[in-house]
Amino acid sequence: MSKAPPVYGLIDCNSFYASCERVFRPDLAKVPIVVLSNNDGCVIARSYDAKPYVKMGEPYFQIKHKLKQHGIVPFSSNYALYGDMSERVMTLIESMVPAVEVYSIDEAFVDLTGINDVDGLGRKIRSQVLRCTGIPVGVGIAHTKTLAKLANHTAKRLQAQTGGVVNICDPIKRDWVLRNTDVAEVWGVGRRMKLHLDGMGIKTAMDLAKADAWTLRKNFSVVIEKTSRELAGTACLELDEPDPPKQEICCSRMFGKRLTELAPIREAVATYVMRASEKLRAQNSLCKKIRVSIRTGMFNPNEVKYANGVLVELPYPTDDVRLLTKAAVDAVERVFRPGFKYSKAEVMLVNLCQRSEFTEDLFATTQSAEATKLMTVLDKINERWGRGTLRSAGVPISPDWSMRREMMSQSFTTRLDQLWIVRCA
Repeated sequence: MSKAPPVYGLIDCNSFYASCERVFRPDLAKVPIVVLSNNDGCVIARSYDAKPYVKMGEPYFQIKHKLKQHGIVPFSSNYALYGDMSERVMTLIESMVPAVEVYSIDEAFVDLTGINDVDGLGRKIRSQVLRCTGIPVGVGIAHTKTLAKLANHTAKRLQAQTGGVVNICDPIKRDWVLRNTDVAEVWGVGRRMKLHLDGMGIKTAMDLAKADAWTLRKNFSVVIEKTSRELAGTACLELDEPDPPKQEICCSRMFGKRLTELAPIREAVATYVMRASEKLRAQNSLCKKIRVSIRTGMFNPNEVKYANGVLVELPYPTDDVRLLTKAAVDAVERVFRPGFKYSKAEVMLVNLCQRSEFTEDLFATTQSAEATKLMTVLDKINERWGRGTLRSAGVPISPDWSMRREMMSQSFTTRLDQLWIVRCA
């Protein structure tokens, strides 16, 4: 008896950043929205009704008049809100399916193999996520991950007709989607690849599915070969296992304004170490070395340019934010030079290891049990009461060098002092 083919679903949040902003602003339900990058630089997200007027990546200072003309509301990026809403969405999805691969902040592949009514489950997921979080999602279902991506794209493109759920496990439905989808919409086909495929007469997803897989591998790569096979219905990609611990952790930010003094740069570096150390402890790793660098703006021809960094060997593998901060602050003092206008600092934790991956020297200094307990308490307090509730002494509360986010919404779900207030008439 032959084994039944796998069934995958892709659940993708619609215009995720914009949808997060609308959850707590019902007055903007029918108002077009864009979300801006760090320092309110350029457009990184658009609601569906803003897409005809604004392109991704357009600089904000160039399109202010256009946004006002079309009644489009801009928001500064609120990553605390987006991250928390993503976690809520993914937790809901995980409670309803056998296995999940969180692909990005707003996408998750799910394993639906062996489930009888996959269409019904798709509609249930969509309804439950919308009811519990306020985030609309599209659901694509197919026998391969690449086809599930296409099904999801169709669910969004034809939402009025599909209700946001498309199942193309049926070959007739699958072929219709393939014939009516430009090859540029296929997962993994970028702008350059589309040009090469156009030259081979491959215009649609169906053309790519019917192309000779070995020729594609010879001319391009095994990735395009697998994409072609997946479009034809042969599963080549499985749900990925959870990512292994990172070997490097980086925290890097542009300052909200140019800095010329050492003191605020030290504050910024201490703040970045705080964030990086949180990620370090979250994956249960220890750090052996830390690299700190600072630089001026690199694109203004009128500014003198300078960039420098230093790698510091720590006395022992550690996740203690106090030791990491001292090492980083000492390092930035070594590379700082007066007379420059600094625009960015970067902290990178390198040479990471898990606690079980190194052998302690009998006579070497190691992190004390008291320091480990203190870091555990620090993380629990910040997890319970919000990031920054307990922090290093060198980390300021409201620095004037922080990123410009003049149009940022409140952190409705992660800060007690910014909870949504509902007043009864």
